[in-house]
Amino acid sequence: MKKVLGLGNALVDLLIQMQDDTLIQQLNLPKGSMTLIDEVTAGNISKLIADKKITKASGGSAANTIHGIARLGVTCGYIGKVNNDELGHFFKTDMQNAGINTFLFNGQAGTGRANTFISTDSERTFATYLGAAVELTANELDPAVFAQYDIFHLEGYLVYNTDLIEQALQLARKNNMLVSLDLASYNVVADKIEFLKKIIPQYVDLVFANEEEAKAYTGKSPEEALDIISNECKIAVVKIGKNGSLIKSNGKTHKVGIVKTNALDTTGAGDQYAAGFIYGLNLNLPFDKCGQLGALLAGKVIEKYGARIYEQDWPEIMQNASHIAG
Repeated sequence: MKKVLGLGNALVDLLIQMQDDTLIQQLNLPKGSMTLIDEVTAGNISKLIADKKITKASGGSAANTIHGIARLGVTCGYIGKVNNDELGHFFKTDMQNAGINTFLFNGQAGTGRANTFISTDSERTFATYLGAAVELTANELDPAVFAQYDIFHLEGYLVYNTDLIEQALQLARKNNMLVSLDLASYNVVADKIEFLKKIIPQYVDLVFANEEEAKAYTGKSPEEALDIISNECKIAVVKIGKNGSLIKSNGKTHKVGIVKTNALDTTGAGDQYAAGFIYGLNLNLPFDKCGQLGALLAGKVIEKYGARIYEQDWPEIMQNASHIAG
C-alpha cells in the first residue's frame, strides 16, 4: 500500500463548550467567526479558559486528514513545527498514538492552537494563534523524508509561505509523488489566487475544493468550476455540502451523495472527506467509490464535536469502508 506524507500548520484544537456567549463577547470575538490572534491574546484566553472543560486534539487541516488516513491502516508521516512546550508535546504524542511518523521541528513561538468556542446552538467561534506553526522554512524540509513516501498532501493555508510550498512541491515531484492539495478556505484562495494558478497546473495532481473555494478560484458555479479545475490537474473534487460532491478526471464526471446523519458540528468534514478519498485512491478504487469513502468519513465526523472521528466510531467505519471497497 502506498505511503502518505502530509505538510501543514501544526495546531492543537482546544474545544470549549460554553453555557452562554458571555466569554466570546468578553473577548470581542464575533460569533461564528475565525479570528487570528497574537501571543498576548492567546495567553489571556488560556487564563480565561483554565477552569473550563477543554477537549484537546492535534489539529490543523492536513494533520486531520493524515490522522484519518492513518486510522484507516495506511502508513503516514506528517511534517510541521511546534514549540518544545506542553501543547507541542501533546501534538506529537497524539499524532504518534495514531501510528503517524512525525517530522516535527521546534519553533521559537508557542505551539499553535485553535481555541474553538462552541455555543449552545452548536455555532463555533474560533480564535486561532498560529505560533510556531508558521515558522517552518523551506530549508528545513528533508529530501530523505519525501523519498520514503508515495503521496503528498498539503493544506492551502500554507500558501502564504510560498518558498516553503514551492520547495515541498519540487521535492514531491522529484520523488514522483502524487500531489494532493486542499484549498482550505475561500479567503485564502482569493488572497493567493495568482500563486495557486501557478502551482496547480505545474505540480498538483488532485485538488479538493468546497463550493466557495471553487468559486473563489474560478468565479464559476460548482459544475463549471469542476471543468476548469479538472483541466489544470488530473483529479478535481468539488464538495457541494448537502448535495454531495463532484469528481472529474480524464473528462469523466462522477456525482457522489452524502451519508445521511444528524449533523452536530461540521468542523473537519472537508479534512475527513479528503482522508477517505485518498484512502480510496490508495486502494486503486474507481473515483466514485473514493468519493463514497470520503462521504463516509465526513458524515461520521459531523455527528460529534471536533475535527476528529471518535475512537469508538472506527470499527463501524472500517466495516463500512470494507463494504464500499468491495
